[in-house]
Amino acid sequence: MKHLFSFRPRVALLALAAVALAVTWLTGLQADHAGLLLATGAAGLDLTAVNKALDALEAKLKSMSDKADGEMATLGKVSTDTKSALDNLGTQQRELADRLLGLEQKGLVPPKADGELTSWGAQFVKAAAFGDFVAGRLQKMRVEVKNTITNAVGNTFSDRRPSPVGGAFREFTLEQLLTTLPTTSNAVDYVRENVFTNAAAETTEGNAKPESSITTTLVTEPVATVAHWLKISRQLANDNPALAAYIDLRMRYGVNLRVENQIIAGNGTAPNISGFTKSGNFTAHGYAAATLTGLGLSATNRFDLIGKILGDCWAADYPADAIVLNPTDWWTMRLAKDTTGRYILGDPGVNIAPSLFNVPVVSCNAVTADNVLVASLANAATFYNREGVVVDMSESDSDNFTKNLVTIRAERRCMLAVERPAAVRYGDLTPA
Repeated sequence: MKHLFSFRPRVALLALAAVALAVTWLTGLQADHAGLLLATGAAGLDLTAVNKALDALEAKLKSMSDKADGEMATLGKVSTDTKSALDNLGTQQRELADRLLGLEQKGLVPPKADGELTSWGAQFVKAAAFGDFVAGRLQKMRVEVKNTITNAVGNTFSDRRPSPVGGAFREFTLEQLLTTLPTTSNAVDYVRENVFTNAAAETTEGNAKPESSITTTLVTEPVATVAHWLKISRQLANDNPALAAYIDLRMRYGVNLRVENQIIAGNGTAPNISGFTKSGNFTAHGYAAATLTGLGLSATNRFDLIGKILGDCWAADYPADAIVLNPTDWWTMRLAKDTTGRYILGDPGVNIAPSLFNVPVVSCNAVTADNVLVASLANAATFYNREGVVVDMSESDSDNFTKNLVTIRAERRCMLAVERPAAVRYGDLTPA
């Protein structure tokens, strides 16, 4: 709150008379200062009484200002006696300032902290317009004073960020590379081909045509539910929307993180997703160290092994569209150098898309270190989405109502159908 007072000469006479009374009071206060020290003896003078006196003066100034307006309208001028009294009270005002300075230097009045606002009375007598008014250079003055505000801890405030600082967030890529279809059921049935014996051949007219055969397996994959929950207080939900929004984001991320891991490593045992590395969902690349050596390749050269697996995919009519590696293995290969010390996959300053033999590399922690998955993802599997990530909140869980808590639950329903295991090759990156 701000207060604006207008003072005319007669009001100033009365106001300065009040200041003179304050001078007299402070003079006595200085003589008896020992009884006003704080119990610690080092904190300085207790200014509670001073502030009360100044508040009383301010109230009188306001009352006298209203009274002086009527008197000024009647007199219309300032008398010689009034000007003389103003000069005398101006001298007393300066003496008051000197006395206050002396008290501060003696440690009886604690110095003001930087930026601390003083009382109304102190702001009034320190105003430049007040000095001009006392000297007779102004017939009317206006001083703007502010409420007294002090900072008990000084001008030291923390700089708070508006939102929480999160942990790691993986960039999800696997699901985006898969053919995705919606489903409205709790399970998906599909027929997987086991063996196709192709007996197609040229035949002469009138002769019997050859017979081919196909064996199949009916596969039923249940839709998995991936979920988790936590509790927060209702006060947090209401008072800290940034943190509440972050919790919602983290809960959704946690569900999708689990889904990506399950796409690779889900063992298919209910309630798990049937992932690519489940037995029966992939074809082992089949290379041992001796096999690679017998082919004239290096058993420890990861490039040689991946190149052979890519060739096998092409030979099986499933040309690979992705090489999935653990980030540790990918960066080991990315930093590989030739015999002259040059980087095999390109200089560090060159922006090169991750790829090997012109096939994109997907760096993903879902694949364990020292393993490699090479696949034609477009042909190998279909990802079925029953329900996207849903976040629910409830006060009715357990004793939430009595404890003022809110349960947050995030869940998603989905499944993976690996329809062509021959399109997926998987195994050790450095075979024994």
